[in-house]
Amino acid sequence: MNYELTDEQTMLVDSLRAFVEQEIMPYEAEADMAAEVPAEVGERIKRRAMEMGFFAANLPESVGGGGLDYTTLGLIERELGKVSYALSAFVARPTELLLACEGEQIEKYLNACVSGEKHECFALTEPGAGSDIMSMTTRAVADGDDYVINGTKHFISSPCMPDFAILFAVTGVDDTPRGERKRITAFLVDHGHPGFDMRLGSIATSQRAYRTYELHFDNCRVHKAQVLGEEGMGLELANKWLHMGRVWVGAQCCGKMQRLLDLSTEWAATRKQFGQAIGKFQGTSFKIADMATELHAADLMVMHACERADEGKMTSNDAAMAKLFASEALGRAADNAVQIFGGMGLMHELPIERMWRDARIERIWDGTSEIQRHIISRSQLRQYER
Repeated sequence: MNYELTDEQTMLVDSLRAFVEQEIMPYEAEADMAAEVPAEVGERIKRRAMEMGFFAANLPESVGGGGLDYTTLGLIERELGKVSYALSAFVARPTELLLACEGEQIEKYLNACVSGEKHECFALTEPGAGSDIMSMTTRAVADGDDYVINGTKHFISSPCMPDFAILFAVTGVDDTPRGERKRITAFLVDHGHPGFDMRLGSIATSQRAYRTYELHFDNCRVHKAQVLGEEGMGLELANKWLHMGRVWVGAQCCGKMQRLLDLSTEWAATRKQFGQAIGKFQGTSFKIADMATELHAADLMVMHACERADEGKMTSNDAAMAKLFASEALGRAADNAVQIFGGMGLMHELPIERMWRDARIERIWDGTSEIQRHIISRSQLRQYER
């Protein structure tokens, strides 16, 4: 494995790092305290991201995106991961699921997201169906040329009120060798469509300003032209997003670990107790050593998954391992950082306490650590199944 950056990648990372420090980082504390991103701040970040060429970098050039490979995208996610997701999300990376748009959907949804005119949300999770997707109860019943949708989604996150939802609903049941299996279909449903109500949800301890939304569908009638991809293939579409999304979570965790390590190292080298810098004491220096070592390991796992994705060989196992290790290593790094900073690590004046809170959600969203372990162990055991 050779992860030495090319000249182009180095220039991109340097430019993005300066962008993050100048255009995003100054607004973190304000957004966190207010539990929302001021509209003018979000618009400014989006506009500047477009001017710098960072917007929609994950989508192909053929649709107006940046056309970057997965390895370079991993570097981008690492830099953006250093700051609150509520702010970095305005440097939009529209979901690749939108590449399944056809006909009029392309202009209305795909192109509108690439241009920054619209923002989507991914509506999969329900009150009774989190990790267990097949427990989904939201249904879309065919009625002539329409589908009638009923159900509720929650924990649907977005930096601002979405313009439309990529909704996943049950459209039938299939018989399989393992028994009956729900047939899940993806739909494009506009905010404000009759029968579709979207409202703000609870404020989370982690990523406070990155709001959650509740989506309610009450006899919401949509035309069959609103199906994204093929009927019954929604789960396959979702998995494409989820697998690569887990790698991006891993990359963002690496960015957060890097920031925590830098802050902790500087503090340990300059903060003095008992007549010397606290970094001279093993109780502190060993924490820094652990943070640096686990960051290096997490970086390698994420970059390996990105490299495999570029080769078309990445598996769900690769993504699960990267997400599991990086998110749990971040949790340990954040806790170590608080310990190194002592009381100041819990004060609002420094970003440590916010990063400590924000780190906790990384082990939950995009699949809990337990789900990742299930994927990994299942992959290991499968070779011995008869």
